[in-house]
Amino acid sequence: MKTKFRYIAIAIAFAGAQEAFAQKKDENIGTEVVNVVKPYTPTISDAFKVKETPVIEDDEDTKKEEIKYNIFSFPVASTFAPAKGRAAAVDKEAKEKYFNNYATLGVGNYGTINAELFVTENVSDTDYMGGMLRHLSSQGGIKDVKLDDQYYNTALDLTYGSRQQGYNWSTDLGYQRQTYNWYGLPLDYVTFTPEAIAAIDPQQTYQTFYIGGKIATKDSFFHNASAQYKRFWDAYGSAENRFFITPSLDIPIMDEKIKVDFVADYVGGSFDKDITNLADLSYSHFNLGVQPSLLYQKEDLSVQLGAGIFYSMGKMNNDSDNKIFVYPQVKASYKVVGDLMVAYAGAEGTLRQNSYADFVSQNPFVSPTLIVAPTDQKYDIYVGLKGKLASTVAYNVRGSYMNEDNHAFFLNNAALGTVADAMGYSNGNSFGVVYDNLKTISFFGELKADFSQKVHFGINGTYFSYSTENLQEAFNLPQIKGGASLDVDITDKWYAGTNIFFVGDRKDMVFNENTQLEIVTLKSYFDLNAHAGYKYNERLTGFLKLNNITGQNYERWVNYQVQGFQFLIGASYKFNF
Repeated sequence: MKTKFRYIAIAIAFAGAQEAFAQKKDENIGTEVVNVVKPYTPTISDAFKVKETPVIEDDEDTKKEEIKYNIFSFPVASTFAPAKGRAAAVDKEAKEKYFNNYATLGVGNYGTINAELFVTENVSDTDYMGGMLRHLSSQGGIKDVKLDDQYYNTALDLTYGSRQQGYNWSTDLGYQRQTYNWYGLPLDYVTFTPEAIAAIDPQQTYQTFYIGGKIATKDSFFHNASAQYKRFWDAYGSAENRFFITPSLDIPIMDEKIKVDFVADYVGGSFDKDITNLADLSYSHFNLGVQPSLLYQKEDLSVQLGAGIFYSMGKMNNDSDNKIFVYPQVKASYKVVGDLMVAYAGAEGTLRQNSYADFVSQNPFVSPTLIVAPTDQKYDIYVGLKGKLASTVAYNVRGSYMNEDNHAFFLNNAALGTVADAMGYSNGNSFGVVYDNLKTISFFGELKADFSQKVHFGINGTYFSYSTENLQEAFNLPQIKGGASLDVDITDKWYAGTNIFFVGDRKDMVFNENTQLEIVTLKSYFDLNAHAGYKYNERLTGFLKLNNITGQNYERWVNYQVQGFQFLIGASYKFNF
């Protein structure tokens, strides 16, 4: 390598000498003709390339010298004493204390009283018992109403239960008393004299007694079961008995699970009179059903294949009718994009048991002269999409097509006879039940958003399109329904919220004073409500509720105006024994 360096040095010196001679001034070097045969075309190989990893051509690598370190230590006296380390302080939220019991009392305009008392206590490490007393009443006072319009609703529910290691069970016992008035006289269609109105007693009282129980296991093919007996009666001699039991089994077969639901549902009752006051009415329906289904799950796909088989033994007065019904019960869902987009579909049918008590819960102004029969829901075919638009925003859209036989419609009863001699419900101020086949197309959309832990918002809407077989209209069924709600925790002490719901136009039928049928339209309405509260401490909370803020006296049912603007002010108190 030293030899190469020597050659390079000689070449550099020679080049320097040539340059020195070339710099002499006024030196004539003569002329010479140069013929260029081919222009110079450089190639990549002519360029000097720097190797990324140079090759060391020394005969032997340089050896590293071993370096030795010596530390000369000597003691140093020190008075430094380090302080003990402390963990950084972390702000902790105060742990909320839970209470087993509460009492609520509120009062408002229209003489409204709302009271609740809930009490629960652990009897042992596994057993517990509880009770709830509820009361809601109003003294009425709706504008232009000629009859009493007050109502009362009082209920007492008791429960006793046990939580064991392998199963849970509970029993329930309850009583409810409700008082309503048929105050919806058809004043726009029939003329009533003051004497006739004074002779009407519009009050109706409903009473309910029930006893039931539930049991659920954790590691057994017997999944759960519930049973209940209910006795329902009114002030006009009507009475109804209802009993049902619904056991459910989970049977594992290889890697799959077969679920089998059983249904035994009986309802029977009687009315002293029919709507024409000519005869009494009696009915009984006993439905037995089995609903097996197979659940298949694989990755993002979930499919439940099943069917429902029912045998119904029905009797109306002296006419009996026994039938077998078979229904599809299929559900499926697929995660298109994880939890962000889930597609689902299904086809479900069932034999839906109707009862006098159920009709009263939907419309307390029915007459005690009803025909009670089950509804044959042949199928409800639906497809939908649900998921999340963001981490805090969820959506759900769905379209469905439902086919029902023997669907129950509420229809206004005509006025009968002279008003002074008529029953309290036979003045065109009550509702009966009629049945018809119904097909319904509906589209549903919903959006829910939790903007933070303190702000929650939701909005939904449904559009319906009906097709009846015999009736002129799908009476008392709206084409549009919607609602929205907003709840906000303003501070640790204050909270507030609002909700609004909208119901579109509905149709009903009335008899005018010429005994002619007339189809009327109940206008659409919206109801705006709001509430606010102040948490004085962990036990005591005050609240204010405002209902029907816009003060609309809209008709929920034909001739039945609702109360206008309402407020309720009160407090709730939590406690332990």
